[in-house]
Amino acid sequence: MSLTEGVLAGTPAPSGILLVDKPEGWTSHDVVARTRRLAATRKVGHAGTLDPMATGLLILGIQSSTRLLTYIVGTDKEYLATIRLGASTTTDDAEGEILSEAAAAALDAVQPDAVLAAIADLTGEIEQVPSSVSAIKVDGKRAYARVRAGEEVVLPARPVTVSTFELLGSERVVDGLLAGIDLDVRVVCSSGTYIRSLARDLGAALGVGGHLTRLRRTRVGPFDVADARPLEDMDVVARIIPPADAAARLFERFDLTEQQALDLGHGKRIHVPDREGGGEPVAAIAPTGHLVGLIEFHGKEARTLVNFPADEIAEGAGA
Repeated sequence: MSLTEGVLAGTPAPSGILLVDKPEGWTSHDVVARTRRLAATRKVGHAGTLDPMATGLLILGIQSSTRLLTYIVGTDKEYLATIRLGASTTTDDAEGEILSEAAAAALDAVQPDAVLAAIADLTGEIEQVPSSVSAIKVDGKRAYARVRAGEEVVLPARPVTVSTFELLGSERVVDGLLAGIDLDVRVVCSSGTYIRSLARDLGAALGVGGHLTRLRRTRVGPFDVADARPLEDMDVVARIIPPADAAARLFERFDLTEQQALDLGHGKRIHVPDREGGGEPVAAIAPTGHLVGLIEFHGKEARTLVNFPADEIAEGAGA
């Protein structure tokens, strides 16, 4: 019996990172639940929620590789999106109820140079107010849950970085009785940036309101959606990125000697005479190719930040 057949029969999948192309209509939790069945383990987590409306790259950690998710969450993200000017909604996207609608004359007055200027004002280091239906916790309860319960939620602004906010195209549209201007955009931003909030703020700056109608996440840190697969045709074992490979994409790679790997595995510090540096995590790889852990150098000594014990199934299987 092949390893893939073993997983489907109930043998847990090996540790690693899985790149999923999430379909529209699925929650991130739906993807995790389905992957738990496919991988025959409950040890599955995701790095950064995607709303049901959104599609694209959702990164999952399986087995001990869930420990990498904290570091993946903090990387920058890239999105392709469509912003509709002409109406604001309760959720800042197409799933909410319309709060206000711009008059035809106001839409006609929106000029291309004004759109580009407003986009420029939302690029760089900015203060952004997250959507009231975000997953941010307020006194231990998700903001969206408070909104659904009828509470009024106003979240404080927080600093984010929008390194790229690029207009790819625009089109006048009529959706039923609602007219608007659709802007296709590409956004590269820091972790914690809300694209729906960019849509809301862009529409507000232009005086016509705005909301998000399409969102696709195309990149998270060094991981690209081109390497992801939909769950319906996912071979979990074949598609898993081993922990050592995933960590080496995120951080500098440091190849250990057998003794260094043993020492770190026992919680000891290691001394590296020809090494200087500190502050940034480093992927410590054993001679066997196993990810021993993430380490941090202080001068010529390194200590373990996070260890990665070998799972029951060899990490390299199916890679």
